[in-house]
Order: sequence, then C-alpha cells, then structure tokens
Amino acid sequence: MIQISETACEKLKAMLAEQETPNMFLRVGVTTGGCSGFSYGMGFDDEQSETDKEFEIHGLKVVVDEDSARYLYGVTIDYKESAMGGGFTIENPNAIATCGCGSSFRTREDQGVPEQC
Repeated sequence: MIQISETACEKLKAMLAEQETPNMFLRVGVTTGGCSGFSYGMGFDDEQSETDKEFEIHGLKVVVDEDSARYLYGVTIDYKESAMGGGFTIENPNAIATCGCGSSFRTREDQGVPEQC
C-alpha cells in the first residue's frame, strides 16, 4: 500500500527512539484542507482502532486509518537532505494536482475542501 524508503525509515526510527512514550508507531493519514483540497498528516501515535490498517515497512510499524487508505494507495515517502536542511517528501500517484509545497493534493475522484493559501 505505502512505500517508505530505507532512508526515511531510518530517520523515522531515530525520531521514534527519542520519544518518551513506549510502543509508538508512525501514523499516516489524509484530512480535508490545504491549498489543493487534501492534506497529508504524518506523526507518531500509540493508540490504534480496530479499523486501522497496519503495515511493517523496513521494521517500522505504520498505521493508516480506513478513510485515508484509499488516498494513500501507492504513495512513496522519502527523506531528502539539502543545503536548506532535510525533510520528508510524499509522492502520490493518485494526485492530479498538488500545491507548490507538496503538502496538499487533489485526486480525479475527490476535490477535497481547498483552503486559501
């Protein structure tokens, strides 16, 4: 479903190791909003519902809520360093439009709820 590069997994595992709460995992999701209609969400969590989809990628536990799963099918998450610092990137084959910063998108089937930038 989701692909995460080894570089991104290693960075995420290092960040998880710094957390004080045990048994945390990466939660990836989508919410309405952003310049293009939908925004990506990615953070650490320690609570899971019965309808969440769970994956293990390069030894990293990843959880996606049921509603977000259809927007995230085929997504690739990477981590890239640059002269300005590092950051996570998300490439979504389902997106037909994205905002300039790459944090929001729109699909052919769903427009989402765009916000003013």
